[in-house]
Amino acid sequence: MPLAKLFYGIYILLRWPLVIVGPSGVGKGTLIAKIREGFAGRFGFSVSHTTRKPRPGEVHGEAYNFVDMETMQKELKIPGRFLEHATVHGNLYGTSQEAVEKVRQRGQICILDVDVQGARQIKKIHSDFNYLFIAPPSVESLEKRLRARGTETEEKIQTRLRNARSEIDFYKENVDFFNDVLVNDDLGLASSRALDLMRSWYPELVQQAMDAPDERVLLVSCFVMLRVVDLGGCLRIPTSILRSPRFIGGP
Repeated sequence: MPLAKLFYGIYILLRWPLVIVGPSGVGKGTLIAKIREGFAGRFGFSVSHTTRKPRPGEVHGEAYNFVDMETMQKELKIPGRFLEHATVHGNLYGTSQEAVEKVRQRGQICILDVDVQGARQIKKIHSDFNYLFIAPPSVESLEKRLRARGTETEEKIQTRLRNARSEIDFYKENVDFFNDVLVNDDLGLASSRALDLMRSWYPELVQQAMDAPDERVLLVSCFVMLRVVDLGGCLRIPTSILRSPRFIGGP
């Protein structure tokens, strides 16, 4: 096996997922789509579970795994089933370990879209993940976006705004919690900034046009990550990943 491909196989198992946090209506979904478009095939979205009803155009298994309250509550009782879960706007949301593993098995960087509650749960276990907060230019602009959806009752809009103020207060009071904060005022500028951050956090993305990853970049990346990853917790490599084409043959 060429050395670069071996390094790449190790690297994809160690690189940290991207945790995107922000209030409802701030444009997280749009920016996630821009990141995935900007680095085609490099990022995979972890599909969360939720008990809320689908919005128009949302597809089960793509936007969310839509489940009923009884099913969700039963699954939450299974130890290790979920990486995080929270009650948001009266509905249960959660990120399953299986959803994250599916993305990793494809050799992709996993994107998790969670709220502050979920991010705090994840960071207790995985402090070295990359955490990005998406902020609105103002609460007033966020309210306009929520009303423009035309899918929420007045009660739900007010609930989302209260939660948004709480999340914004959290990031302002905990500046070291997130790796960076991105204000989504202008979509074009915010998208460009998001892509720049991805190149900074995941060095191999700048070489995606090359036939093979640079051995020196991957060797240094692997060495650094091996020094900081908790080998007893984070680094658990399933046999399915070791046998995957991405691990064996590289990109």
